[in-house]
Amino acid sequence: MNRAPVADIAVFDLDGTITRHDTLVHFLAGFAARRPARALRLWRSPVALGRYLAGGEDRGELKASLIRYLLGDLDRATIEAWADEFCRAILPGLLNPGALRVIEQHRTEGHRLVLLSASVDLYVPRIAAGLGFHSTLCTELTWREDRLESRLATPNRRGEEKLSCLRNLRAQHPEARIAAYGNAASDLAHLVEADTGCLVNAPVTLQAQARALNLAYQDWR
Repeated sequence: MNRAPVADIAVFDLDGTITRHDTLVHFLAGFAARRPARALRLWRSPVALGRYLAGGEDRGELKASLIRYLLGDLDRATIEAWADEFCRAILPGLLNPGALRVIEQHRTEGHRLVLLSASVDLYVPRIAAGLGFHSTLCTELTWREDRLESRLATPNRRGEEKLSCLRNLRAQHPEARIAAYGNAASDLAHLVEADTGCLVNAPVTLQAQARALNLAYQDWR
């Protein structure tokens, strides 16, 4: 009996890799511009930022706090409607053209596309679906019945957590070769773990680190 061929896997970071800028900032700022009364709730954000800078709150908790201040207790339908509008009206202007070409190349070669992002599940799965990805691994938030509670339901998918996600993918697909793309110093660990790791859109100093680690480099902007 013939076995089906094993599909190789291409793992893409989102912010700064597929997109030019941080998507969460644009997601929250766009909502605040449309709901200025809600934006007033952000007066509490310097407190969370102060805790983060003092070492009392990690990056994931800071992210959850900012989302909670602006979107907390909103119903799912309201947030989903804004996520749809964000993907339709704002996201296209954030995309790096080179990223779209590489995604299409992997799709044409029959590879499984995985979006691995520290950004949140309020909108990242929609971006993945719109770009034709097969699966999404991102930071997930909690809900209380049908209202957004906005606490972390998963670890923040950044740094060592991305490395853990890639290792899990390898365990699930042991025969597949994995290519991974990212843009930040926090991505280097999982890029090195991949069979083919590529740093993209990075400053010169980080490019030097990538070369020392035998990683490829591309500019998709």
